[in-house]
Amino acid sequence: MARTDAIVLGAGVVGVSAALHLAKRGLSVALVDRRAPGEETSYGNAGIIEGNTYFPYPFPKKIGALLKIAFKQAPEANYHLTYLPKLAPWLFAYLRHSTGEAMFEFAEKMRPLFAASIAEHELLMREAKAERYLRTNGWLKVYRTTKAFDAAKPDLDAIAAAGLAFEPLDLGGSLALEPGLSPVFERGIFWPQAASVSNPLAVTRAYADLFRSLGGVILQGDARSLHRADGRWRVDTTEGPVDAPNAVVALGPWATDVLDPLGIHLPLEVKRGYHRHFHPKGNKGLNRPVLDAEVGYAMVPMEQGLRLTTGAEFASRDAPPTPVQFDRLMPQARALFPIGEPVEAEPWMGRRPCFPDSMPVIGAAPGQPGLWLDYGHAHWGLTLGPVTGRLIAEMVTGTTPFTDPAPYRAERFLS
Repeated sequence: MARTDAIVLGAGVVGVSAALHLAKRGLSVALVDRRAPGEETSYGNAGIIEGNTYFPYPFPKKIGALLKIAFKQAPEANYHLTYLPKLAPWLFAYLRHSTGEAMFEFAEKMRPLFAASIAEHELLMREAKAERYLRTNGWLKVYRTTKAFDAAKPDLDAIAAAGLAFEPLDLGGSLALEPGLSPVFERGIFWPQAASVSNPLAVTRAYADLFRSLGGVILQGDARSLHRADGRWRVDTTEGPVDAPNAVVALGPWATDVLDPLGIHLPLEVKRGYHRHFHPKGNKGLNRPVLDAEVGYAMVPMEQGLRLTTGAEFASRDAPPTPVQFDRLMPQARALFPIGEPVEAEPWMGRRPCFPDSMPVIGAAPGQPGLWLDYGHAHWGLTLGPVTGRLIAEMVTGTTPFTDPAPYRAERFLS
């Protein structure tokens, strides 16, 4: 029987960061996952550390956009019809939380996390000797039409009032930043208060290696085996059972598999998404991530190639992949940038764990002493992994948290 101070379940960037911060505070920690660090959801993202984020991802409101989604013609969203009855209550809750005053409540509660996100990554990257993956040159959002750009003005005014920096650009200014783009758009916005990484998997692995160097242990095991034993938490691994007084659930979309049997039922849903790498044509490249706002995909330079990421797909977590969004977006993407042949035979699919208010759950699990929750990071797992890892480690060790953790408590869904 191995005994540690803490078990962390889930070796994505969120779990690795939590384990690393606990180890930095002198705890003995076992990090447990069925796969190697970073190989699930953390592998497939746009690589953006979104220190500039202010509002949650919006729910489409215009009739035209909703009709395109309904008739499965929209690149930015797809759905499985058979899953909609189960999803409907969550979608209505998501709509309530992504409009009006709820948007500003999100902004107020989440700003401390987003504001610290780049600095937390920079610290860990220095310690992990992974700075070569970091780009601090922001990202660019392009608008095909001035009408779409103008429609964003109310949100931009609120963001400016909050003190976040951005630069509205005309076509010429956008092309000065990214000369490889074709002039098929009219406006752009440059977000300088953002960073990006050239290989999210390599970054997570580097953080895992730093965790090991501090005495942390990474084990293969089934998180669903978590249970109470002799007043402690126990999980089974290929090396035998591990016990600890504290266990952190950082399993993202798989957290429900562990928490539901323990009587913890929180409204988590999954936004599935896809990416695929492509070779660029000729000698053109990108300097930073580019988001095609009206089409709804990101184009990001990565070590593996030019990564295209889709919008959300609403379907059962474990349903077979249906990457039809690539068929819808590729003509637009090829018009914007000279894209060549794909690197992989098939697109990769990931699962974003999302609560209806778009905020993660960080803190003690209700009614389960010694159990801690660190999941539900939605579109910002890479962005927020290190900063929420720091927050949960401060809570577990009883030190003063760097920000008030009350907004992220699980109890917000149980009252």
